Amino acid sequence: MKSIIIASTSTLHGGSYLEYLLPTLQLHFKDCKSILFIPYARPSGISHDDYTKKAAQAFAAINIEVKGIHEFENPQDAIKNAEGIFTGGGNTFLLVTQLYKNNVMQLLSETVKNGTPYLGTSAGSNICGLSMQTTNDMPIIYPPSFQTLGLISFNLNPHYLDPDSQSLHMGETRETRIKEFHAFNAIPVLGLREGSWLEVKGNKVTLKGDLKARLFKQNLSPEELETGTDLSNLN
Repeated sequence: MKSIIIASTSTLHGGSYLEYLLPTLQLHFKDCKSILFIPYARPSGISHDDYTKKAAQAFAAINIEVKGIHEFENPQDAIKNAEGIFTGGGNTFLLVTQLYKNNVMQLLSETVKNGTPYLGTSAGSNICGLSMQTTNDMPIIYPPSFQTLGLISFNLNPHYLDPDSQSLHMGETRETRIKEFHAFNAIPVLGLREGSWLEVKGNKVTLKGDLKARLFKQNLSPEELETGTDLSNLN
């Protein structure tokens, strides 16, 4: 049975890395002594080793060991043998490129669908949808495909921001960009605000966290969804 946490962000203002999610993660990974961390999304400024250490420090608070996928000679075996998996944030274009380069995109999808508990934050959440086409990231590298894990039946826009009526900025809003996506694509898009996440248990998908999410569908007005909303039948 699928067991997935899909979080908008890893860090809330004033908190440390993953701090706000730790009670949820303690239950989510309750049967795991260790988890596999996928640091592929981080383009610069922090090495895969340092990024993995950051994740390890957070999970140490709930007595779970973390090892990076880059530490294994064979990334496919690392995924197959993982008790749990966490994909961190960064640049989604780079993450997807690296997953395809290492020939683990399909394997990761199958492994999570078969029941290995998964956590995604930011870019690691973006890839849970049908495609990565609703990311906020710059295309710093060109992946071989925009198709991602397909763990849920819609797309995500993590770090969703509402238009600021007091701002003098006249450029595109997140809502505008999602509507541009819907000019060519019919896939629903869920805008996940900071501090919100999706909990997937089997075929049930539930909105969690303190804030509402914003749902976009092609040719329809956006809809505000309350915490606790069941998104299982969204497609």
